[in-house]
Amino acid sequence: MSIVLSIDAGTTGVRAFAVDESGATRGWSYREFTQHFPRPGWVEHDADEIWQAVQTTVAELVATLDEPIAAIGITDQRETIVAWSRSTGRPLHRAIVWQDRRTSARCDELAAAGHLDLVRSTTGLVLDPYFSGSKIEWLRVHGGVEFGPDTAVGTIDSWILWNLTGGTATAGAVHATDPSNASRTMLFDIGDGQWSSELCALFGVPMTALPEVRASAGRFGVTSSDFVGGAGVPVSGIAGDQQSALFGQACFEVGMTKNTYGTGSFVLMNVGDVVPTPAEGLLTTVAWTLPSSVLGDGTGGTVTHYALEGSIFATGAAIQWLRDGLGIISTAAEVGPLAESTPDSSGVFMVPAFAGLGSPYWDPYARGTIVGLTRGSGRAELARATVESMAYQTRDVIDAMTAASGTPVRELRVDGGASVMGLLLRLVADQLDVPVVRPRLQETTALGAAYLAGLAEGVWSTVSDVAARWAVDERVEPSEDRTRVEAAYDMWQRAVERSRGWAVTGEP
Repeated sequence: MSIVLSIDAGTTGVRAFAVDESGATRGWSYREFTQHFPRPGWVEHDADEIWQAVQTTVAELVATLDEPIAAIGITDQRETIVAWSRSTGRPLHRAIVWQDRRTSARCDELAAAGHLDLVRSTTGLVLDPYFSGSKIEWLRVHGGVEFGPDTAVGTIDSWILWNLTGGTATAGAVHATDPSNASRTMLFDIGDGQWSSELCALFGVPMTALPEVRASAGRFGVTSSDFVGGAGVPVSGIAGDQQSALFGQACFEVGMTKNTYGTGSFVLMNVGDVVPTPAEGLLTTVAWTLPSSVLGDGTGGTVTHYALEGSIFATGAAIQWLRDGLGIISTAAEVGPLAESTPDSSGVFMVPAFAGLGSPYWDPYARGTIVGLTRGSGRAELARATVESMAYQTRDVIDAMTAASGTPVRELRVDGGASVMGLLLRLVADQLDVPVVRPRLQETTALGAAYLAGLAEGVWSTVSDVAARWAVDERVEPSEDRTRVEAAYDMWQRAVERSRGWAVTGEP
């Protein structure tokens, strides 16, 4: 039976994941890597450490498998950017992570200079330090990275692909990415499907340093002889983590929507194969580009599907803060029982704007805020307020998405680590007033990349094969009184207003 390997390089760690052609999980391995915070608002990763985590997890997983790997898919923490030397394969600076806000002031300058419309109309994004373009510019202007012929730059998927396929130019390493990742750089024209020369010039990014953009499902290259998983294995699928989760959730029809609860949360709605009009507070992104054959379309060529996206910067990160910053829990798993130990938050609201607010506010100067504290507030109320904030932020995005698209969300498919929390699912269902559905296999991000690779190599024939393998684990219906729900949401919006605009200036 064919085995497909997925490499899921997230924000806090790397997961190697194996699935067989029936869609059954055959094993996984996980390693965290170090988070670096050199200044307030700055977040960096060691790209070599990420690659070592890939090697370690793949080696551990492959040792448990009794069949060869038919294909490899890669999914990654999108906007995070790394520059490296083509000749040595060594990083030229730590990777700058999507959460990093060091370019806030620069983005403000560009907006004031009148570049908002260019960015919005070309990329579907907003001018925000979240995306890669201003991070790459910072590497050139402030980070000491000289962009000569030897310099390569890309998102984490391209770094992993480079190392899988040789690690240096002389070894034949492949420098490529897919449209779902390229569309998160603020340098990619999502209508034309290519790098924008105008935006590359704006940010001072040489187009020769950027990776080639190829379809999300298709052979990018094969593994080199020193790869721990074996030489000659096709690397045949790449997608950004949230688009990969949309694919793994089998959201192939227009209007189907998912939310992944990870370090942040990301709501994506499939809007079909026509670039939608930019929507206030939301992003337009490439969902995936596929050969028409895997869509059951015999016309040939490739087809690009798009998504509306709402990006929430801190959900799981807020739970990590309760653990690492406040010490009120020892493990993330403790937050659910602690939050459920009190019937409500007793008027406490927590806005986890540690790195600003994403959709629909797009306020890089918002900061984390807790309001409503009394002498009776304790660990349970803080835990409850944190979990409730995840539901409120989901509603912020879904309300904006429904208004923009004119398409109501009929159900929300959820995944990610926090989706195991029954309290969270109930809170989200009540806020949205629609069913919330968790799939039987919750590692949908890793699964999506595996499906893309397997489709490219013929393990599966069409997306209908993928949809047939999706199954429900739990379906939660809304149950709370609407008056109580709306009153709580009104209070949440008041709390959000108090968090906004707190950090007055940004740093380079």
